[in-house]
Amino acid sequence: MVFRNTGAVGALLDEYEKAINELKFVIDPISENGLLTIVDQNTKDDACRSIQTVLTHVVKAGYTYANLTREYLGDPILHTEQQYFDTIADYQKALDKMFDFNVKLFSDHPNLPLNESIESKKVLSSWGQYYSIEQLYEHAIVHILRHRRQIQRFLIELRN
Repeated sequence: MVFRNTGAVGALLDEYEKAINELKFVIDPISENGLLTIVDQNTKDDACRSIQTVLTHVVKAGYTYANLTREYLGDPILHTEQQYFDTIADYQKALDKMFDFNVKLFSDHPNLPLNESIESKKVLSSWGQYYSIEQLYEHAIVHILRHRRQIQRFLIELRN
């Protein structure tokens, strides 16, 4: 593993990239049929029906974290639409592109304060939770891990 840089930002980005790479490894052998098959027909969450919908959600959410931070900083945000792909290779590229978008945020703002204890100075997420930037990116990392686990469970169900 190559370490991006020192400090908290380097650690956050390295761990974020590691989580994405682990997800890409898990999805690499999935066929087009496996990608598109509805695995959870009972869920009320449209983003959790198939591996395709989960991956679409993961990519979209990755842009959302950077855009929430940019909006907080007063930067223009990139409006991204959910994109559904038919191949794992396309999702792997989309994950890389999304990660690069997040890296650019930190290169555009090298002195970004990560910690904030005053709630009114934290980033307000689209789901109503306040986060310091460090907390938001810790959430982003765990978000990838949770959905990687979900996909691994879907793969077991597809095999059965």
